[in-house]
Amino acid sequence: MQGAAGTTGVAAKVAAFLIAATLAVAPVAAQQVTGVLGSPSATTTIPGNQLPPPPPKFGGVIKESYKDSKTWWPPRVVPPKGAPNVLLIMTDDQGYGVAGTFGGVIPTPALDRVAKAGLRYTEFNSTALCSPTRAALITGRNHHSVGFGVISELSTGYPGYDSIIGPENATIGTILRDNGYSTSWFGKNHNTPGFQLSASGPFDQWPSGMGFQYFYGFMGGETDQWTPYLFRDHTQIFPWLAKPGYNLTTDLADEAIDHMRQLNAAAPDQPFFVYYVPGGSHSPHQPTKEWIAKFKGKFDMGWNVMREQIFANQKRLGVIPADAKLTPWPDELKQWDALTADEKKLFARQAEVFAAYTAYTDHEIGRVIQEVEDMGKLDNTLIIYIDGDNGTSPEGTLVGTPNQFTAYNGVLDVPVEEQLKYYDDWGSATTYPHMAVGWSWAFDTPFKYTKQVASHFGGTRQGMAISWPARITDVGGVRNQFHHIIDIVPTIVEATGIKAPQEVNGIKQKPIEGVSMVYTFDKANANAPTTHKTQYFEMASNRGIYHEGWYANTHPPLPPWELAAAELPIDQYKWELYHLSEDYSQADDLAAKMPDKLKEMQAIFDQEATKYQVFPLDNQAFARAIAPRPSAVAGRTVFSYSGVTAGIPSGNAPNILNKSFTITAEVEVPAGGGDGMLVTEGGRWAGYGLYIVKGQPVFTYNLLGLLIARWAGNGPPLAAGKHSIVFDFTYHGPGIAKPGTGVLTVDGKAVRTLSIPKTIPFLIPPDETFDIGMDTRTGVNDLDYKVPFRFNGKIDKLTIILGPEQLAAADQKKAAAAVAKAKD
Repeated sequence: MQGAAGTTGVAAKVAAFLIAATLAVAPVAAQQVTGVLGSPSATTTIPGNQLPPPPPKFGGVIKESYKDSKTWWPPRVVPPKGAPNVLLIMTDDQGYGVAGTFGGVIPTPALDRVAKAGLRYTEFNSTALCSPTRAALITGRNHHSVGFGVISELSTGYPGYDSIIGPENATIGTILRDNGYSTSWFGKNHNTPGFQLSASGPFDQWPSGMGFQYFYGFMGGETDQWTPYLFRDHTQIFPWLAKPGYNLTTDLADEAIDHMRQLNAAAPDQPFFVYYVPGGSHSPHQPTKEWIAKFKGKFDMGWNVMREQIFANQKRLGVIPADAKLTPWPDELKQWDALTADEKKLFARQAEVFAAYTAYTDHEIGRVIQEVEDMGKLDNTLIIYIDGDNGTSPEGTLVGTPNQFTAYNGVLDVPVEEQLKYYDDWGSATTYPHMAVGWSWAFDTPFKYTKQVASHFGGTRQGMAISWPARITDVGGVRNQFHHIIDIVPTIVEATGIKAPQEVNGIKQKPIEGVSMVYTFDKANANAPTTHKTQYFEMASNRGIYHEGWYANTHPPLPPWELAAAELPIDQYKWELYHLSEDYSQADDLAAKMPDKLKEMQAIFDQEATKYQVFPLDNQAFARAIAPRPSAVAGRTVFSYSGVTAGIPSGNAPNILNKSFTITAEVEVPAGGGDGMLVTEGGRWAGYGLYIVKGQPVFTYNLLGLLIARWAGNGPPLAAGKHSIVFDFTYHGPGIAKPGTGVLTVDGKAVRTLSIPKTIPFLIPPDETFDIGMDTRTGVNDLDYKVPFRFNGKIDKLTIILGPEQLAAADQKKAAAAVAKAKD
């Protein structure tokens, strides 16, 4: 009894210490301790105001000998009792009219399942662009507040635009991890600055540095689904090499399911936070052929009729008001009936593949949700399923493309007859496709505009469903409160009973800027006024301001599918005014009738923009890509390597575009002349490679698949031993995509000279890496070799020397525009 009393006394003292040490502002009642403190099984919650919490004082006894001492283990930190698991899901490039759950013609049964088990939200909004939305989603703060006023590739040296989520903006991953959750991230990460993507880090802006204990996914804005630029934590992986029929969409679900099973086996009582963000339906649209077959003929009605069907479905489902208006079709886009038979055939195929990709993505999401149920954890899992990070993408041009990198490189009108050659293969590994803008506009029904346009809801309105069976009982309900992507973090925080921290790693935190949506979970509050009273929108100077049911916005000076910077001065943008309480779709502009109300709203925008680091406004749009930014290779013109080094990201590779360059490979060739890649960047969609095939040196230049130029030796195979292989390219600039002449030399003797009429203007695919000694993902010339094509000799030294860039000033903005659009 005396020993028990002594133990209890120690426990009481330790509990008191823990409370004193960690409860600076929280009441003592917030502390939840299980078991006997000091025992291996003891757990404790923390107030959460300081993360990580300070370590507790040792509560045991230490004497000279272990026989006279007493062990004491720090309690394991756990979330509050009953805290739910959290499954946060978001798809890509899907506007409000895409999913069947919100009236679209594409079935989305997984999203249906969440909506039927919980609630649908009809006035939920994004930022209009992918990585800004994602930064706001995981921080609970506006995108400019956390440095993501634009994507990283357009970052500039201002607090709202540097693409760095600073330590004063801890993510929901950090908050939940330090409060005892297991945290993981699957799918797209476009929140690591492009200048920090290499193996050299730093890794504080990678998922691991943002509170996620496990990451499996891709780092940029998009990737090929058949051969993705894929990482497990910090390491590149190549699972398709061992998995016939591989597709990333299924792989992500497999990995998430396996990870949850492992968590359940290891610690079944520990809540999990799974952030699941697959790439669908961002280009390239690459579902499996089985999914494509399901949609054969489903879009022959055309985009105008489809838009009317979606609008009718939305009213029938009650996800738009009964008096909502369908906004007019823009003059810039052709009516379906005005198209030729070939155009209709091609464009319908494009939509079939987009729909297949969307449905396929939702299906795999459904598998992840089903696993939660199979583990018996569905009842106490908060599932948030956001349908799209912005509106549907207009980046496929007016006619679509079988190779998105043609559009990214300024080729905006691939002839329909050329595209039809890919009709049967559309969506396969031999294409990298996107669809015509007419579909994108229609999939954003009932709104105007598309992705990139923050001023109109076609760019920012997302369907969303939330379920939590243990808490939400008004199943199948619809909620019409105005909310924003920054509201997700405070919703999770309140639902889990965890406090937003005031300090993380000794750094004072910016306040969370969103508001919790938990109040909408109750049926009694189904029609309660929104608690999100004011919200600004801004992207590339397209602006909007919501305030208590009113909305004012600028009109885009040019459509988003044009690769050009705005020339209209910022202060001359035309403003519009809408009373959203009576005009859901921004159909009736009241600016001329209510100039005083418009001025009031403009003043509120300026106030919010000042508060959240939106200034300075910049309408150069994608021309900002030419701005200097941190880089480990900035300013270098000589690059030297040896041995085999694969997987260097494009941001750390020598940029050969629009300039002269020389590649020199000092190699040792084995008997037989040798085989394998010496150096390459890019692949099937654009790029170059210097390699040896059956003893013959070869340089291939792949111009977007439109032209494949090949320099090759024609003599006997290289003899065993040391050789110097040089490719010297003279660029005939200045200007973009000018001709050039290349000379392939072996041991000082020219073996092939060839001129090409054009060159790659703007971009080599960023999800294809710079590789030395082998080739990862896809090859630049499928007729010559198959990846990985590892060199069977030795690379003693490989040197690339770059000449000066030969862009005229007017060309720089065009180049920057295409690069930036490609990387979103």
